Amino acid sequence: MKSLIRKNTYKAIYRLLDKVSPLDVDCGKLCGAICCTTEGDETNLDYSDFELGIYLLPGEDKIFTKKEHWLNWNYEMAEDYEFPDSWSGKVYFIRCKTPPYCDRNMRPLQCRIYPLAPHITCDNNLILILSTANIPYICPLIEKKMELNKDFIKATYTVCKRLIKDPLIFDLIKMDSTKRINFQSVYPK
Repeated sequence: MKSLIRKNTYKAIYRLLDKVSPLDVDCGKLCGAICCTTEGDETNLDYSDFELGIYLLPGEDKIFTKKEHWLNWNYEMAEDYEFPDSWSGKVYFIRCKTPPYCDRNMRPLQCRIYPLAPHITCDNNLILILSTANIPYICPLIEKKMELNKDFIKATYTVCKRLIKDPLIFDLIKMDSTKRINFQSVYPK
């Protein structure tokens, strides 16, 4: 699977998102970094058959060596799982070995933009929503509808606008968007 996004573009995206955060304080202190540790099952969902981690976006693996001491690397074949039809070949899945401690400069994009998620509307416009991912924990940012930093929201939107120029990423976001029924729009309103 060949992404149109170059390694240097991913590095620039990471640098932009390094400058912003959902809150002025470390949001991990609100919940004990639950999204990193995934200990406990506050939602009573059964995740015992799943290894929790993050799928990288097409081409995002280019900025890693795949020898990071703090990550477990696996891959799935896109054709064997629920990915867009335009996807083929390896889709990298990573899991932190040392939660909640990681190389924060190398956090994957999904970690960097959470609790936001890109969403493509029925008329193909990009909006940001609060994540509707089915996860085994409760994020206080979402549950308490906490106000997110405007700079974080704008940087995330800028990044997502760039990412959807890659047809593979657009197809993924569009596929995920069509499955959503209820969601809270964040930006633009």
